[in-house]
Parts: sequence; structure tokens; C-alpha cells
Amino acid sequence: SWNLKRTQKSPLQTIGEEQTQNPYTELLVLKAHHDIVRFLVQLDEYRFASAGDDGIVVVWNAQTGEKLLELNGHTQKITALITFPSLEACEEKNQLILTASSDRTVILWDCDTGRQVRKVSCFQSTVKCLIVLQRLDVWLSGGNDLCVWNRKLDLLCKTSHLSDTGISALIEIPKNCVVAAVGKELIIFQLVAPTEESLEWDILEIKRLLDHQDNILSLVNVNDLSFITGSHVGEMIIWDILDWTMQACECNFWDPSPQLDTQQEIKLCQKPNDISIHHFTWDEENVFAAVGRGLYVYNLQMKRVIACQKTAHDSSVLHVAKLPNRQLISCSEDGSVRIWELREKQQLAVEPVPTGFFNMWGFGRVNKQASQPIKKQQENATPCSLELIGDLIGHSSSVEMFLYFEDHGLVTCSADHLIILWKNGERESGLRSLKLFQKLEENGDLYLAV
Repeated sequence: SWNLKRTQKSPLQTIGEEQTQNPYTELLVLKAHHDIVRFLVQLDEYRFASAGDDGIVVVWNAQTGEKLLELNGHTQKITALITFPSLEACEEKNQLILTASSDRTVILWDCDTGRQVRKVSCFQSTVKCLIVLQRLDVWLSGGNDLCVWNRKLDLLCKTSHLSDTGISALIEIPKNCVVAAVGKELIIFQLVAPTEESLEWDILEIKRLLDHQDNILSLVNVNDLSFITGSHVGEMIIWDILDWTMQACECNFWDPSPQLDTQQEIKLCQKPNDISIHHFTWDEENVFAAVGRGLYVYNLQMKRVIACQKTAHDSSVLHVAKLPNRQLISCSEDGSVRIWELREKQQLAVEPVPTGFFNMWGFGRVNKQASQPIKKQQENATPCSLELIGDLIGHSSSVEMFLYFEDHGLVTCSADHLIILWKNGERESGLRSLKLFQKLEENGDLYLAV
């Protein structure tokens, strides 16, 4: 029986029912979408917007879970969603967002009124990414080409056709430049603003970086000094943000050396995309990478992996975020959301021996003696460990991404069409008590109750 075999040999770290360190003990299920919810964006301290394959954008209150607005304007799935900051000088500080869709349109929305401010529908291909360059007060759309637009949604300039697969990610770097991931290439473009000599905007291709062997899936700014890319075959490259040279490269996230008993077992467990790097997050010291089903902590100064969980989830990790106090959250195609704590090894109490190195392949029965040296070597290689402190089970399908609100908890969105608002139970309980006392006081019942 497949299921039985799977549970017996699962290499996943598990956590007991108690989960004493997990603050998220209450949840609110938010229903408004009719298809996969892929995007979440924070609007302010208490609101967020969600969007996905049903083409609808919904604005929510993160504190109460109340649906504030539904924005209807796209006829096909939404492919990108970003906030559009108001001008500093602008009197009206309405919260604006930009959405792109497979219907080959981009819409600018006012999230305070629900109004569709403007719409562009002259695209030759689906826009897969959007970015706002606030300093220049322009925004860029990436599809099969790269277009530059002003606040009124007038096209200022565009590149020639770049590729049929299109731009998969865009980031801003200094010197009025942007980096675009196109297949396995990184292309650096420079924006040229109008001057007295030339009244037109222009966008110039400056350089192509061809170091990746496969398609680039993730591209993020790490700090003021670097940006980082991750590919489908597990290559992570850190680049200098000013001269675009390679600062470091890590390609040894996965070591498929274990010998399994039978060819049959290899076929069962080996997943074709087990080393794709779907997402990165970072803090001052480390980059946290979602590699296949695993999580890796890469120290920027030491230029090496200092902690890892090779099988953090049952299938690909899609999104990671760093919380305060050395905690990390990850979500996966397996429907789970997990909270981890980065600990130094010497602080660890005596705990059960972690799952063997070989078990990451699933079900292979391996000779114990043979596995010892490799396991020891793996364990000792990293000075820190990622310990599971919370497992949030609520979604029935792939969890696409999440948002963390310091005051209102965690928001997750999923292929099950749902959004879940995970709340800190103790905090919520305290707030309810406070409200009750306030109400009693207002009604003059407090003294009677006492």
C-alpha cells in the first residue's frame, strides 16, 4: 500500500500535537475566490489584496478578515500584482495597485474606492512581471518585451522582442538599471530619462550574464551590495549590484549519490524538479533559499551553507520569509505552512537523531553502517540547524505564498481557492477580554460584575 509505505519511511521532521512555540492557534478562513489564489500584497498596516486565476482582486482587512472590496475588470487569470506608491507631493494619498492578466491588459486600481483608474490593453503578449521605479516615477511591464510607462499609463519606450518565453522576473539596481531574467539569461537594461538634448525616454540593453545552465526561477535584491538568482537546476549565484560580477556561487545543494535497493524505488521517489530554487529571502547575515523540498541557510560572509533541512516539506517549497527572532516560515505544494527556528548546534539539547541523509530519497532501505560516516559528515558540516517549531495545517492544496503582519498574524493563499488568516491565540484572547471589559464599563455593568 503506497500510503502506508510513505508514512513509514517519510523523511520529514514532524512535531507533536502540543506545538508550544507556535503562536498561531486560531484561524479565519476567507472565501471570495473561485480558483487558485496566487498573489497577496500588503497595502498598509491592516489591509491586503489577493488575486489569482479567477481574474478577481479582493481587498481584505487583515485584523478582522472582512472583505472590503472586490475589483472586477480582468477576463482571464491575473499574472502579476504590485502596489503603486502615491507621489510624495500628491495631496490624495489613495492606495493604488497595478494588476496584469493573461487577457493582455494592465489595470491601475484605487484600493480605497474600488475604482478602476486606468487600463492599458495594447500588449502583444501576457505581462508576467511589474515593477515600479519610484525615483524616476515610472513603471515597467515585462512580457515578451520590456515596456516603460508613466503614471498616466502612457508608453514611454520599449525594447525589441526579447523571447517567446518572456521575462520571468525583474528587479531594480543602481544607476537607473533593471535586471530581467529571460530564460537562463540575465539582461541588464538602463533607462535613459529625457534631457535638454533628447526629449524622449529610452531603454538600452547594457549587458547579458550567461552563467546559468538552466532557466532562472528567482531573482531578488539581497542588500545594497548584491542581488541573487536561482535556477531550475539548483544553481544559486550572488552578483555584485554595481559591476554585475559573480561574487559567489552555490550549486551543491543536492547530492543524489545514495544507492537504493531497486530501480523501482528510484522511480517512485525521484521528482524531476527536486532542486528548483523557487524563492529567496534574506537578512543582514544570511540568504534563506527554497531549494526543491528543502530549506537552506547560506551565510553571506562565510559564503557557505550554515544550516539546512533537505526535506522541509513533502514537495516543492514555493515561498519563504524571515520573521524576527531567528524564525523562518515556509509554504509548499504539499499544502503545509511550517515555522522554523535557526539554532546554533551547541545550544541544542539532546534530541532524537535527525533523519538519515539517505532517507531524503524516500523509501530506500540502506545499510546502517554504510550510512553513518556520510550522515556524520553532513551533520558536522553545518554549524546551525533549522528546528521545526510550528506546522500550520489548514489548506487542502498547494500554498502559493503568504504575508506576515506583525500585529495581525499570517495570511496564506492556496490552490484550494481559500485564504487563511492565522492568528496569535493568546493575543486574540487578550483583545477579546479587553473588549469585553470596555463594553461592561460602557454599560455600567462592570461594578455589578465585580
